[in-house]
Amino acid sequence: MTLQIIEAVLFDMDGLMLDTERIAQQAGMAACADHGFNMTIEIAMQLLGRNSRDADIFLSQQFGPTFDAAAVRERFKARYEEALFSNGIPVKAGLHTMLDWLESIPLPKAVATSTRHDMARKKLESVNVLHRFPHVIGGDQVVNGKPAPDIFLEAASRLGVQPKHCVVLEDSEAGVRAALAAGMTPIMIPDLKPPTTELLSHGITVCPSLEAAARHLAAKGGFKAPLI
Repeated sequence: MTLQIIEAVLFDMDGLMLDTERIAQQAGMAACADHGFNMTIEIAMQLLGRNSRDADIFLSQQFGPTFDAAAVRERFKARYEEALFSNGIPVKAGLHTMLDWLESIPLPKAVATSTRHDMARKKLESVNVLHRFPHVIGGDQVVNGKPAPDIFLEAASRLGVQPKHCVVLEDSEAGVRAALAAGMTPIMIPDLKPPTTELLSHGITVCPSLEAAARHLAAKGGFKAPLI
């Protein structure tokens, strides 16, 4: 794919637009500890980009038959939401620069997140960007979560854009692999985990921030609108 034929940009949410992954990890570790299980940082890192169903399956495999995924999930939800909405959700640097520029072109965009749909909308509303996305697709609205391509293909379908004309902004390996599987062009903006050598072998673009990703697209995409 060449950047001259971009017709839509698809956004992940947690770790990309919202600085929430550290909060989620802390809540997840605490929720497991509340039920007598030790979630190490190594285990927690393997959950990045997964939806709640896949996370529950993975943790059940790690901890065995005594692990009550539903109970731990409810405890996690309580801890996580209290941390998010009592202290406010931090936004990643460059988010508004990216959104302002895309809207100046204008270029269609959507959110495709592993977070369940109702929670995704609540998070985006709390940081006052929900109205900027005509479509928000949550992990509970597709059959297979990332790294399967389902959620990105659904987003492209809703926008009426062919997958090969979509750029995907992602922070996680699972999300980048989902974008590649969908036949889209990923730009990785790493959050908690840098890309592996194997992932880099796919020739993906890696940027240090959303603003850097916007500058990359502005420079390489053939758009007449300057970066705001």
